[in-house]
Amino acid sequence: MAETLVSPGVLARENDQSFVTQQPVEVGAAIIGPTVKGPVEIPTIVRSYSDYQNRFGTSFESGSDTYSFFTSIAAQNYFVNGGATLLVARTVSGSAGWGYADAYISGSNTSGSLWIEAIDKGAIFNNASGFPGVANIAAWRTQNIVGSNGALTSGSSDNIRWQVASRNISTGTFDLIVRRGDDDNNNIVALETWTNLSMDPKASNYVARVIGDQTLRYNSTENYIEVSGSYPNNSRYIRVRQVVSPTPDYFDNAGNPKDNYTGSIPVNGSGIYTGSFATGTGTVIPGADYGVGKYYDKISSTNTQGLKAADYANMNALLANQDDYRFNALYTPGLYYTDYSSPITTAINNIQGRGDAIYVTDLKAYGATITSTTAEAANINSSYVATYWPWCQVRDTSTGKDVWVPASTMIGGVYSYNDSVSEPWFAPAGINRGGLNTVIAAERKLSQANRDTLYSGNVNPIATFPGTGVVVYGQKTLQKRASALDRVNVRRLLIALKGYISQVAQNLVFEQNTIATRNNFLAQVNPYLESVQQRQGLYAFKVVMDDSNNTPDVIDRNQLIGQIYLQPTKTAEFIYLDFNILPTGATFPA
Repeated sequence: MAETLVSPGVLARENDQSFVTQQPVEVGAAIIGPTVKGPVEIPTIVRSYSDYQNRFGTSFESGSDTYSFFTSIAAQNYFVNGGATLLVARTVSGSAGWGYADAYISGSNTSGSLWIEAIDKGAIFNNASGFPGVANIAAWRTQNIVGSNGALTSGSSDNIRWQVASRNISTGTFDLIVRRGDDDNNNIVALETWTNLSMDPKASNYVARVIGDQTLRYNSTENYIEVSGSYPNNSRYIRVRQVVSPTPDYFDNAGNPKDNYTGSIPVNGSGIYTGSFATGTGTVIPGADYGVGKYYDKISSTNTQGLKAADYANMNALLANQDDYRFNALYTPGLYYTDYSSPITTAINNIQGRGDAIYVTDLKAYGATITSTTAEAANINSSYVATYWPWCQVRDTSTGKDVWVPASTMIGGVYSYNDSVSEPWFAPAGINRGGLNTVIAAERKLSQANRDTLYSGNVNPIATFPGTGVVVYGQKTLQKRASALDRVNVRRLLIALKGYISQVAQNLVFEQNTIATRNNFLAQVNPYLESVQQRQGLYAFKVVMDDSNNTPDVIDRNQLIGQIYLQPTKTAEFIYLDFNILPTGATFPA
């Protein structure tokens, strides 16, 4: 179609400005750290604190005391303050030694039927003393693992059990119920119910196809999640490890069940194995080479919640993968720069490489001085990193104890509250948006001089004010050079803008490098930036993607160039009020 007129005539042109502006992809925070249970080294999204509790647990017993990890306290604080999604990357001590708990489900034949396993690793899923194998059924029956009303003596709210129901030989189907480990037969707590399951691999309701049989494992050699198995896991708690006695073509030509298959259908009830699991390995209680775990304000240079610096390496490396894992803030409570500079430096490099998140780190262990804290801050120079001080005392709701936690444990809640009541480009600080309502006390009550020293060293003070409480009173990044990006709100503004605009640009890859494609981009980006400007994120902006920066030689190199100019809104951090005392009879200036 002609785009210009050479001789007199009428040219009807179309300028499509009706593009529907797509919304930014919802992303939340990410946290790396130990948990009570849950997928080991498989980053998992949770969408509420109850979801977190179900997947990762809360407290655990070690010796004669009960503890919670910083991860759990941070997750609760994050969701209580309006957080939407949290990517949890569970790290453990000695990950190679962690294994799954098994359960064997019997049919009426002697060869058994179905082998399942917990979808998460760890000995916490064991509620029997061992998996017997088919040859040791008689010995298994003698184990005293069932109490009154069918309760498992080792059952807990953190593990699971199974039950078969509705066995139907005529149809070759059965139901499988996943129960909570601490229930009993009079008070069944069903976590999942899978109905009308078949042992026939050719059927659409084949048990492995319906529940799933995939195993996910972190491959440390090539840094990716390795998947084995044929069917994706639809259950949150179990997978089918093996169908021991499949029933292909269960019915004969007359439509009757084949005699040699009817015994393969699992029998009703919790079975001769009482619905329990066994053989899981790996515990949150550190092994002999780690010594006794140290928690809360007792974490040390060699033992942080039972972990070492090296235990964070795998998840640090995996979360560098921007394509698979989306988040806008990263937390590693339990690591502090003085003794854990290696994993923290790796996290900083990864975040800078991604360019789509801010990393909140801690600098010192409990009991540090202001001088040592600011000296440590001088070792980091990045606008993608922020730090806060001092430590905070909070009520651990899982244990009922008042405990000390590093500041990063609480900052996720500050960011999520800020975003829920305003926007990411507002400062997550001050009385309006930086209040720490769940904090009982800060480790130190900072004076104005203390806050001045910390802020001059790019450490954001956690202040205590009479009648107000504990408040985040700073929003600097750890960038040394003075610029707009030495403030958290501007860095988070850029993260939000880059995330959305990159999302728009991704849809243009391999499209025709024409005016229409450029207009498509501008039609989506300009309205979005206008909305950010209206929401007080920008003073002004300009987007250029035309012939001026997409010259013929640029196009010949298969490039499409866009230039985006931004004037970020600044915050009022230093307010000067001049009170002028005038003599009687003086007139006030107009």
